[in-house]
Amino acid sequence: MTNFDELLFEPGTVWLVGAGPGDPGLLTLHAVTGLKQADVIVHDALVSDHVLLLASPKARREFAGKRGGRPSHSQSDISLRLIALAKEGLRVLRLKGGDPFVFGRGGEEALALAEAGIRFRIVPGITAGIGGLAYVGIPATSRETNQALVLVAGHPAADGEDRVNWEALGALGQPLAIYMGLSRLREIGARLIAGGLVPETRLAIVTDASLPSQNVVETTLAAAMDHYREAHASAPTLVVVGAIVDLRHALLASLISP
Repeated sequence: MTNFDELLFEPGTVWLVGAGPGDPGLLTLHAVTGLKQADVIVHDALVSDHVLLLASPKARREFAGKRGGRPSHSQSDISLRLIALAKEGLRVLRLKGGDPFVFGRGGEEALALAEAGIRFRIVPGITAGIGGLAYVGIPATSRETNQALVLVAGHPAADGEDRVNWEALGALGQPLAIYMGLSRLREIGARLIAGGLVPETRLAIVTDASLPSQNVVETTLAAAMDHYREAHASAPTLVVVGAIVDLRHALLASLISP
């Protein structure tokens, strides 16, 4: 089996790399190896400066961030750029917050690269719905509370249609980790309640998970629907709904913060 420090980043290839939720200590060894060898790094808005500092000083950086409600690069343009850079014979590192295959559009980019005949490597990262919860002391699963955790995108699909059956998720009764859903919390909450989730269900709003600016607001589903809107969503935000939120209280006194 190849050791991580022997893994070579070949010219003309692309690495789709997950940077995790923000703390550079959560990068994999393969991710660090790629950062040190890359000729060009095409990175998202959610990749922290501390992560980028691990890159080779010779590497060129290209910003390709996509933030909801703001002008941003189209996904097709980003994919075409990766293909063009690889065809120049460069070592292209596509750096994404979290995991490239968990709400990171990595699957779309991998498909575009495959169709163009560009060889690529996938380097998984820690997604916020797992690592972010751990950093704030919310266990993703516990035998006392849940047998599942649902990771779900809070924003509509690219065509503007919401294909999530929120009523069914409310009926399921298992905890939810909702990515990018704070601006639609009133609508989402109403549909969860319509499906059977009680308004008093515990809820946590986690911003900047794993970073020194990390913040957690604990409340209930009903209260969050009334008081938290898009104005509060300037930072990367994860909404956690369910009984696992209460497990945090027993851990806080001994939990070491970022």
